[in-house]
Amino acid sequence: MSSSANVTRLAVVERAALATLTSLTGFVFFCVNVTLMVTLRGRAVFRDTSRYVLLFNLLFADTLQMSLSQLLYLLSVFRVLLTFPVCGFMVMLSNATSEISPLTLVVMSLERYVAVCHPLRYGVIVNNKNTTAAVLAVWAASCVNTLARVFLFLEIPLALDSLQMNDFCSSTVMFHSPSMLEYNKAYTAFLFLSSTVTIVASYVGVIIAARSASVDDSSASKARNTLLLHLFQLGLSLMSTMANALLAAMYRVLPRRALLLAMNFMYIFVFLLPRCLSAFIYGVRDRTIRTALFYNVCCGRNCGRNFKSSLFKRKQQQASH
Repeated sequence: MSSSANVTRLAVVERAALATLTSLTGFVFFCVNVTLMVTLRGRAVFRDTSRYVLLFNLLFADTLQMSLSQLLYLLSVFRVLLTFPVCGFMVMLSNATSEISPLTLVVMSLERYVAVCHPLRYGVIVNNKNTTAAVLAVWAASCVNTLARVFLFLEIPLALDSLQMNDFCSSTVMFHSPSMLEYNKAYTAFLFLSSTVTIVASYVGVIIAARSASVDDSSASKARNTLLLHLFQLGLSLMSTMANALLAAMYRVLPRRALLLAMNFMYIFVFLLPRCLSAFIYGVRDRTIRTALFYNVCCGRNCGRNFKSSLFKRKQQQASH
């Protein structure tokens, strides 16, 4: 009896330690994303520039996805069982936000392509009106796919004695029918294949345009690097989608303790980290964002002003040359 109590106590301590580590990591990533989002909404130059508007949309979807994932994770750790309607709503919202990232990366890649390859028409093609329409189209496409999943789920006959779930809320538990799995595979393959083709085509177009004397080498080089980062981010999004299938397979064969360890590891490095990667990439690479970000982090004190003044001096030196 004492041995069984010790094993139970050890399992509780292990679960609490993993939950604390994961929650702290998620909280740090959440704070980084929110700080950059506040920075992007705090100045007119960010609110009125298309690529920053698209970046804000990407960060917003990633942060919402991160928050929903963390909430579902904590519910499973504390063994809170939801009802089927509540779980279905949360899973659908989580799936919808997870599809925003690859679609937004496609739009951001096309924006960079137009900026380099068609600079004279950039103001006509990429403006606030068209950017808003692109953002709405991205969310509409994701919502349509979510509604398709809802209709497929409603076609499944459910013989339930109660609406209370017997297991923790997750997409693996909710959507395990053959028709739903086939639809998810087909849509995921189409989404990532079309996104990859678009980003690669934009990259090739920028390379071809860079050979022209009318295109600035510096802007073309920055655009190429940005498109490569978009392709890398798309790969990470694909990994998170594949991780769901891997977790579904492990759910059937692994013992519960090993499954818990695998889920925590994959949750941090496959689900959480890619959702914060955009903040790290653009917060470091983009000089305008970096200046405003330092200023906000320092609450407008000397470090932000010193960084801003040094940047201003550097721009003056470049202009004089």
